[in-house]
Amino acid sequence: MASFCTPSLTPLQTQIKHHNERNFVTTLSVIKTSPSLARRGRSYGSYSVSRATSIERDALSMDTHGSDEKIDYGVVGMHHVGILCENLERSLEFYQNILGLEINEARPHDKLPYRGAWLWVGSEMIHLMELPNPDPLNGRPEHGGRDRHACVQIRHVSNLKDILDRAGIPYTLSRSGRPAIFFRDPDSNALEFAEFDN
Repeated sequence: MASFCTPSLTPLQTQIKHHNERNFVTTLSVIKTSPSLARRGRSYGSYSVSRATSIERDALSMDTHGSDEKIDYGVVGMHHVGILCENLERSLEFYQNILGLEINEARPHDKLPYRGAWLWVGSEMIHLMELPNPDPLNGRPEHGGRDRHACVQIRHVSNLKDILDRAGIPYTLSRSGRPAIFFRDPDSNALEFAEFDN
């Protein structure tokens, strides 16, 4: 266990940023990087602490992993991606009739306090949820690859491109030249459909 107050941390392991909020409370953010994750260009663990609260070393301590220790908690795969929609019927029209996805009838539709539907995407699913969207619908990047998006693996990008052309749905192709197409659903959620070598 090490805390942000430990003097033995190198500058690479700890970056401290001070900034003033409008309410004149100074916030201290501490980001610690494990040596093994630093090699992969990632960091983990982030804490924000207001100077107005008492800071105890134990409250801010983090468990650091050794550089050779593998993090293993049994990842099996992606189960589903949740997508917010304003109108479930409009979204089902898009996902079922344009993209050809089928509803998973085995998933409960009436157990949650909002309307929704589960759609098969191979062996995984998209969970459409009729809930208010906290994100702005306008001013999003034109290219969906520069926005939050879900990616679906497909066999033929050219076939989907023809379907989107016939439906009048705007799209962009991958900027890297790989076979991938980006477009948005009726609620401006970005989607990527791409071919990958297996």
